[in-house]
Amino acid sequence: MEILVGRVTADAKVYTLKDERQVVNFSIAVNDSYKPKGSNEAKKVVRFFKCGYWLNAGMAKYLSKGALVELSGRIGVDSYKDMQGEAKASLTMHVNSIKLHGSPKGEAGRPAAQPPAPTDDLPF
Repeated sequence: MEILVGRVTADAKVYTLKDERQVVNFSIAVNDSYKPKGSNEAKKVVRFFKCGYWLNAGMAKYLSKGALVELSGRIGVDSYKDMQGEAKASLTMHVNSIKLHGSPKGEAGRPAAQPPAPTDDLPF
């Protein structure tokens, strides 16, 4: 189980599958920094993760652009070839739990929305 803390990059979207199951898709940006060998200056890096959350489609309304979230789940890599035939990859996270840590940037005066209380009607 991995834990990531980052900001939502765009409002989450709910997709309904043929079998009526719903998934919440969103992406987050995670900031990181490191000092390259032989350098005194830190280098900043942003990593993007595509996320899927299957447990509660109602959570989508709390995952708006800029919201600070803490996610736990399983990280994976999707590989593909682009239009020119070059190998590419993207990072994914299969999310098991979500903690909200704040409103989107620029909305500091607005209280953070609270997610719905957990229920016992899990899909498994």
